[in-house]
Amino acid sequence: MAGLRMAAPLCVLRAGGSEVLVGPLLALFSCAPVLLALPAGRLADRRGHRFPVRVAVALTTLGALAALSATYAGGARYLLLCLGAVLSGSGGNIGMITIMRSAGRSAHDSTELKRVFSWLGIAPSLSNFLGPLGAGITIDHYGFAAAFALLATLPVLSLWCARLVPDEAPAPNLAAAGTPRDTAWELLRIPMLRRLLAVNWFMSASWDVHSFVVPVLGNQRGLSASAIGSVLGIFALAVTAVRLVIPVLAHRLGEAQVLTSAMVVVAGVFAIYPLASSATTMTCCAALLGLALGSSQPMVMTHLHQITPAHRHGEAIALRSMTLNLSSALMPLCFGALGGALGAAGLFWVMGTLVAGGVFVARTIR
Repeated sequence: MAGLRMAAPLCVLRAGGSEVLVGPLLALFSCAPVLLALPAGRLADRRGHRFPVRVAVALTTLGALAALSATYAGGARYLLLCLGAVLSGSGGNIGMITIMRSAGRSAHDSTELKRVFSWLGIAPSLSNFLGPLGAGITIDHYGFAAAFALLATLPVLSLWCARLVPDEAPAPNLAAAGTPRDTAWELLRIPMLRRLLAVNWFMSASWDVHSFVVPVLGNQRGLSASAIGSVLGIFALAVTAVRLVIPVLAHRLGEAQVLTSAMVVVAGVFAIYPLASSATTMTCCAALLGLALGSSQPMVMTHLHQITPAHRHGEAIALRSMTLNLSSALMPLCFGALGGALGAAGLFWVMGTLVAGGVFVARTIR
């Protein structure tokens, strides 16, 4: 999915499409997950991880194949890329909800939760590195069709990995999940959950801004697909690096402390990112941003599992995913409109200002 998020907008731009088309295309990666998140969370609560992971693999593979067919479709290219975005976005989201729920249930205290989610976060971080970088190199040497074909083979490997994970025995109270008297919206009555979702939105929106602006900014700077993929890849490697460090320091880290510091760094990087004029300086900014954003997810997920009932972890994760994907669906539309009016620099500075304001919310996390 990460490779497709980089390659599909670039395919539109290289075909002569307007930057305005990039926003709706990126938004579609998040539209279907908004509707499917809660059903996916409840399905994971009822069925464990194996069946939902199979569904996720099927959808993500079909999404890459739809993008592959777009390279031969001529006038229907954009529509097929949109279909690929919907399918791969849905599959990736269902898979992450399922895996996060299963991993969180294997931990027993706050320190272990931080370690579990830090280790777990390494996998998508590496994917965010290998996907864009592999797609960019393949595009430069063999074209978009070869890149989409390569991406279509990756989700299938998940099936082999998933069969090695022992299936989960349903807990006695899992049957209560998703009943009419226990709606997911009731979870929002927890004040700390509302604050946590707000902080998570600031960090996720920052991630979306970066994913949206880097291909546009790189294209404006005349960078190759490999260079653009490398910037996004270094960002992903920085996310991976910080998640390798967190397990070692988990017993010394507090959620509010880490989240507050991360938001300060994000606001600062966004202030200077638009001034980057080369691939090297963009890479340095991406690395700093990756360190800050990469540290936030383990802290958010640790706190989420501590403040929600154990038999409703799937729903809580799905609620978080739904709010973030709704934002990811709407924000690129705003990015496209604001990008035309303010330019890439304006988008970075507006988001940096919002994140700076969110620091005060992060300080209340306990």
